[in-house]
Amino acid sequence: MNKGTWHAIGAYLCWGFFPVYFKWLREIPALQVIGHRIIWSCLMLCAILLFTRQWATFRAQTRSRRVILIYLIAAFLIGINWLVFVWAINANFIVEVSLGYFLSPIVNVIMGVIFLRERLRPWQWLSIGLVAAGVLYLTLAYGRFPWIALTLAFTFGVYGLVKKTAPLRSLNGLTLETAILFVPALLYLLYSNEIGLGSFEHGGMLVDVLLVGSGVATAIPLLLFASASQRIPLWQLGILQYIAPTLQFILGTIVYKEPFTYAQLGGFGLIWAALVIFALEGFITGRAQALATEA
Repeated sequence: MNKGTWHAIGAYLCWGFFPVYFKWLREIPALQVIGHRIIWSCLMLCAILLFTRQWATFRAQTRSRRVILIYLIAAFLIGINWLVFVWAINANFIVEVSLGYFLSPIVNVIMGVIFLRERLRPWQWLSIGLVAAGVLYLTLAYGRFPWIALTLAFTFGVYGLVKKTAPLRSLNGLTLETAILFVPALLYLLYSNEIGLGSFEHGGMLVDVLLVGSGVATAIPLLLFASASQRIPLWQLGILQYIAPTLQFILGTIVYKEPFTYAQLGGFGLIWAALVIFALEGFITGRAQALATEA
């Protein structure tokens, strides 16, 4: 395996084990966790830009109103995604979180059809039909709409669509997104501390280290992913992405003992079948295109 494959595996392993990290912060309100995640990841990314002497380029690229608008939308979407993710983990909905990221590839395809007028191949239509049936089944099985899974899938899907048209490289783009969210996050944390609800420096050294470390935990897999996306084909990246929700599902059911009923299994089974078809179709099509290009 080449370096790109290892970087992709590393990124998806990090994301797959995120529930373990954020479970250690379960006593901290999700909004505070996200505030710290934004602040420390922004500071780390700015430090990387300075260290790699890309700061001047970054400043020049971010003077355009169009660029700011694009990344304002991206920042809002990723902020909602992070908040729901952390809240759901600490409210014992890891299994539903995993469902959201199982759904993500299909949502990306739907976004492409709606907004980019991409055409689907017949097996892709079958995958979407099975996903729709699975979501409907789970709604009936849960007795409620699986809003956590769908919020995660659609915010990440629309975020990916926005980033597809975004002009900046991954590092610069993520730095700008966290910079946009930096001031609101800082003001909220200062306010929480002022009214006596702040957790930083009040919850012990481990809590402080984990809150600061959330920035590192955010930045590292994203940088690995950015590196991988430049080195390996999209079909390979697409197949490897199932590492993360699979790990999350295992953690939710086996480690954290979340309930998983036969009714849920039926809905997940439909979605897993859709993903198998989707992944195989993507693999076969991707390999055929690669061989055609080589020929």
